Amino acid sequence: MSSSVYPPTLLNLWNGLSHLIYPNLCVACGHDILAGSGCFCFRCRQKLSFSDMHLLRENEFTQRLWGRLPLLSGAAFFYFTRKSPVQRALHLLKYHNKPEVGLKIGREFGRKLLESATFQSIDAIVPVPLHISKQRTRGYNQSAMFAQGIAEALEIPVLEQALLRRQFTDSQTRKKRLERYDNVGGVFAVTQPAALEGKHLLLVDDVLTTGATLEVCGNALLSVPSTRLSSVTIAIAMK
Repeated sequence: MSSSVYPPTLLNLWNGLSHLIYPNLCVACGHDILAGSGCFCFRCRQKLSFSDMHLLRENEFTQRLWGRLPLLSGAAFFYFTRKSPVQRALHLLKYHNKPEVGLKIGREFGRKLLESATFQSIDAIVPVPLHISKQRTRGYNQSAMFAQGIAEALEIPVLEQALLRRQFTDSQTRKKRLERYDNVGGVFAVTQPAALEGKHLLLVDDVLTTGATLEVCGNALLSVPSTRLSSVTIAIAMK
């Protein structure tokens, strides 16, 4: 439908009915939000700590992985703080069967990434994989949902099967840096090297804490000849 075919009053009525049938809800609190206002409502957005890392070649994200993972670019959409809308959104995404949260955040962040020339050169997105048993229990991979949202904005493919998590590992949440690395070391393997060779890949996860998971996954991807790597997450935990 377009305003050239339908008068403004009918268009407004249609938009109102569409919103009633398919409401646009805040990914943190579930309140109604206006179309085009992003994925958080106005009240939640006031409590968010946005990042502009996607515009900076060197930033807190890349610094956390210096000497461990050679990145062309790296960025988090938000700074993670406790009891924030970002924490609530991530909790819903991971533990309450809300895959649409990852999609919505990914779409908004993907539009931000279009502001950066480096991220516009991405060829494909690779989400950090879950072990098959955990994904079966959850029903989806939260990082893959975030990746799909970004992919829609950048108009590039998601290679969800490019990396395999070979072993089930304990939650990283309460582990320190070396414990996290030991927990995931040797866990990931590249399954589709031919599909990755020569490409600029975007490695995607939900939160950057110590960077142990991204380090292991990223170096596995870089073992494929002529690959280049960038990485993004929904949030970065404050040190």
